[in-house]
Amino acid sequence: MIFHEMQCAGKKPDAFTFGSVIQACGNLEALEEGKQVHAHIIKTEFELHVFVGSVLIAMYNKCRSIDNARQVFDKMCKQDVITWTAMIAGYTENGHGEEALKLLCQMLQAGLKANQFTYTNVLKACAGLAAMEHGKRVHACIIKSGFEEDLYVENALITLYARCGSICSAWEVFDRMIERDTISWTAMIAGYAQHGFASRSLELYEQMQRAGLKADHVTFTVVLSACSHVGLVDEGHHYFNSMNHNHGIEPKMEHYACMVDILGRAGKLDEAWEFINKMPFQPGALVWQTFLGACRIYDNIDGAKHTAEHLLELEPHDSSTYVLMSNIYAATGRWDDVAKVRKMMKDKGVKKDPGCSWIEVRDKVHAFVVGDRSHPKTEKIYAKLESLIKQIVEVGYVPNTNIVLHDVEEEQKKHSLSHHSEKLAISFGLISTPPGKPIRIIKNLRVCGDCHSAMKFISKIVEREIVVRDANCFHHFKNALCSCRDYW
Repeated sequence: MIFHEMQCAGKKPDAFTFGSVIQACGNLEALEEGKQVHAHIIKTEFELHVFVGSVLIAMYNKCRSIDNARQVFDKMCKQDVITWTAMIAGYTENGHGEEALKLLCQMLQAGLKANQFTYTNVLKACAGLAAMEHGKRVHACIIKSGFEEDLYVENALITLYARCGSICSAWEVFDRMIERDTISWTAMIAGYAQHGFASRSLELYEQMQRAGLKADHVTFTVVLSACSHVGLVDEGHHYFNSMNHNHGIEPKMEHYACMVDILGRAGKLDEAWEFINKMPFQPGALVWQTFLGACRIYDNIDGAKHTAEHLLELEPHDSSTYVLMSNIYAATGRWDDVAKVRKMMKDKGVKKDPGCSWIEVRDKVHAFVVGDRSHPKTEKIYAKLESLIKQIVEVGYVPNTNIVLHDVEEEQKKHSLSHHSEKLAISFGLISTPPGKPIRIIKNLRVCGDCHSAMKFISKIVEREIVVRDANCFHHFKNALCSCRDYW
């Protein structure tokens, strides 16, 4: 408003005026207004100004218009470390981690030195990609550049190692920190919670309180998640109630969703339903999705159908609701209902996200989908997988054909199960890495029950730790046991 009044008064804006207005557009995620101001900047020839260019890039990034941000970046005659960092941050925040890593290489080749904010964003990109080897190399550069004790960098390193499956490395970074803030403690608490070490996670929270650090909304989200991962119902109630009573923090939607998850996963579906009905605001999609997941675990068809109705009103094109309902019907042999759900998806143009698993080997990420035969080492991968299946069957593995979502013969179900993406990724990892080295895999969806069972047996016969990060948490398979204790 003031900028508009300034123009009406005939006053000419300078670079810092434009910088402030563009920053305001970014904070409001007002893309159209930002574009209008950008057009005015072009007319007044401030577009090539380093400061204005950097703020324009940041604005477009916040508005999730990464292509416009890159156009501004490429047009600039002079690019300093702030400009490069803004563009790297944009790629990271918008889920283009590989582009962020490429840009870092180009920046270093151009002779510029990265600062602590550059490295922080690159570490976030590595964490998002679960690219630990890249992250380790960035960590080495950080040490050489003297930024290892920077608080922002250390916090990003904790998240990197935790999300890449190396909770021990995350703890090493945390343990040697000279200074810690709420983000440091929360990142470490979250790391242990994601890896299924709930008791350690809650111990750290209590240590954080004794250290005088103030917990925030995010801290309580990860503390409640820790309770959910191992079924600590009473502890979950305690921490949820303490938010308002002891810390003056009003629970948000995500905290209510965590409590529904705690109750639902523990089989207390009636209590979870009552909890939802007593919420001080209308439950959002996150709460209903959480309850629907609990209905799936316990094959509660009536509760699932009622919950799905709420979800489809809120998010009619979200494939996860249809998939969960299909899973529930398939698990109980209601194939006609499975067909109805699939027809509904087809009629509404909803497509299911395919399951995909990734594994990083020698700095390259290899992706697999179910039945994938596109990899150059396909023959060796399937030969190894066939051998693994035979070995684990001999020591007690029984394929769980109840989770197959098609009404086909039993042998076809077993064949389908054996070619799941995570099994293919493990097989590739075993033929591509030296004996004894841990296998680390990322799965975009929840690991299915059959693969979870198979990986326990595989970890024993190959005498290796297998670490799998799925959509919910980490699973550490070792000597036929999983860190989640089959509660996930």
